[in-house]
Amino acid sequence: MMSAALFGSKLRLKQFSRLQVVLQHLGMSMNTGSEADVLLEKKGCAGVITLNRPKALNALDLSMIKQISPQLKVWEESSETWLIIIKGSGGKAFCAGGDIRAVTDAGKAGHSLAEDFFREEYILNHAIGTCRKPYVALIDGITMGGGVGLSVHGDFRVATEKTLFAMPETAIGLFPDVGGGYFLPRLSGRIGFYLALTGFRLKGRDVQKAGVATHFVESEKLPALEKDLTMLISPSKEDVATILDSYHTKCKSGDASPFILDENIEKINSLFSGNSIEEIFGNLKQDGSSFALKQLEILQKMSPTSLKMTFRQLTVGATMTFHDVLTMEYRLSQACMRGHDFYEGVRAVLIDKDQNPKWKPAAIEEVTEEYLDSCFKSLGAKDLKL
Repeated sequence: MMSAALFGSKLRLKQFSRLQVVLQHLGMSMNTGSEADVLLEKKGCAGVITLNRPKALNALDLSMIKQISPQLKVWEESSETWLIIIKGSGGKAFCAGGDIRAVTDAGKAGHSLAEDFFREEYILNHAIGTCRKPYVALIDGITMGGGVGLSVHGDFRVATEKTLFAMPETAIGLFPDVGGGYFLPRLSGRIGFYLALTGFRLKGRDVQKAGVATHFVESEKLPALEKDLTMLISPSKEDVATILDSYHTKCKSGDASPFILDENIEKINSLFSGNSIEEIFGNLKQDGSSFALKQLEILQKMSPTSLKMTFRQLTVGATMTFHDVLTMEYRLSQACMRGHDFYEGVRAVLIDKDQNPKWKPAAIEEVTEEYLDSCFKSLGAKDLKL
């Protein structure tokens, strides 16, 4: 049997190892030149942000956030910068999400990164959503989680045939954050609730047809589009829109194809219109169609806590300001860091990859309103300050 002293030293060693991993994440990507994890360049009239971690699918870490945020403010105040463009390198992803592994390790070790990452990320999301200069996100490739926060709140989002959009957080015991509670319920009908709860993936032209992207352009045309934007002279938001509209209009790829959700849009709007998750489950069971039963099967795999949290997040977020949504979501992020399902979801999906999470509680009926209330409760002095 292990002695208490030996167990204590092993526990401390384990925590130290986790802390080292966290610090490694914090310190990584401080290189310069083409090796830097973020490239910040002035091109013509534009400030251009390039997410430059292609091997990690440009996943967003705290170091990157801390480089982007101050530069965004500088460009917003500069009389020589008229618009801001953000893109990803490598050709596979715009940004596949936040650095979840680092946050997981931090949360387990009790390291402040579990607070700092979400706080700094949401502050950056707010800066993008309130930026006074035209903001153009070229969402070419995978765009999920943190990548959505870097793009969807700006004025313009340009999707391509390679764009893959999803908010899959309920599968890892989290919720569609980075302002998801603001933009998702404002999509047409109940599409936002459907995307948030099921994690359904939109591809290519469908990202624009859903209202997530404002424009659609072929991937190979993006360098020319970027050049045309940077060569504008003192452009207004309308000037930027004119360029984007011209590229969008010329692009016929996938234009004639129906929106992927059209076939089931009436069912999505009716079945996902319940007043609670329990009601949505009941709607799907009662409907009994192959589509409804498939959605039920998907939802039954998700974290029950995440589903109820997400439903309330979107319901109340529909009438909140962007500022207040981010304040709410920071509270929820910290509730997830204190809970069980986030760590279990990351283990099952990203670490062990057995795809068999053991949620606690295991059923939506067991997630109490009292617990949900505690997740949405003010953090007092630790609340997000924007």
